This record gives sequence, C-alpha cells and structure tokens, in this order.
Amino acid sequence: MPDATALDQATTMIEEAWGRPIEALESIAVRRPTDDPLLRSVMHIRSALLVTAGSSVAVHQERLHALTRPGHAPAFYDLQRITSSAADLRVAQAESRTALQAISHVVQAREAAASAGRAPATRLAQPAVARSGRDQHVLGQVPDQAAPPAVVRPPAPGPGPGR
Repeated sequence: MPDATALDQATTMIEEAWGRPIEALESIAVRRPTDDPLLRSVMHIRSALLVTAGSSVAVHQERLHALTRPGHAPAFYDLQRITSSAADLRVAQAESRTALQAISHVVQAREAAASAGRAPATRLAQPAVARSGRDQHVLGQVPDQAAPPAVVRPPAPGPGPGR
C-alpha cells in the first residue's frame, strides 16, 4: 500500500482485525463502549489520526508544493517558510506513523488475548483465587493444629495526637 494514506492503512488494519466495515465499528464503539474496550481505544486513535492525516499533512504538503513549484525560484524570505513547512510536514507525518503503530499494537494485543482464549485479568486472577481457597495456616504450625486464640486487651495509652 505505498500510495495509501495513513488513514487508509489504519482503516484497513481495523476492518481486518474486527472483520466488519469501519462504519459499523464506529457505531459499536460509541453505543457499547464497555463491550470491547480495545475497539474503543482503536477508534479514538483513528479519530486522532483523522485530524492529523486529514488536515495537517495535507495542508503542509500543499503549502510546501506551492512554495517549491517547478520553474519558481523562491525569494529569500520564502526560505524560512519552506523550512518551517517542511519541518511541520515531518512532524505531522511522524504523528501519523505513531498513531498507526499504536493501532497496530492494540490489534496485536487483541489477537494475543483472543489466542489465549480468555482475558489477561481472568488468567491472572485464577492463581490468586486458587491460593485463597487453600487452608491458611501460620508459618511453622502444623496444618491440623488450631490457631491459638487472639488476646484481647484495651489499647495502651501512648503518645498520640493531642496528648
């Protein structure tokens, strides 16, 4: 896809990952954001990319093309405008690449979670639940012995606030 814009690449990546057209995914992300938080994240990144790629890159490219059109020798005062337009274009393109990379990472995270067959939080919670279900005992105590009763005393006076 060398001629495709960053927005086109992002749209293709999202549609392939979720298997639906982008219009349907946009409505799902807005109507039911808790159903698929990764979709919501991807759609937020895509909307930022829409602003960056849709306006910033195009504006800077047009300005740069106008300042460096064929057969036109730029005036001395145009050199600063050419330099700043080129720098602004590079920044906008870097932002677009970063957004594409972020979308790619979210898609990879979704695929990894799907291949694991369950959400990472569930996978991490299972050992904790298993540990909490075991009989708890004090270190150095034989598991069959009862724990000694706790001694209840009134709190000892001590240097506290206002004393």
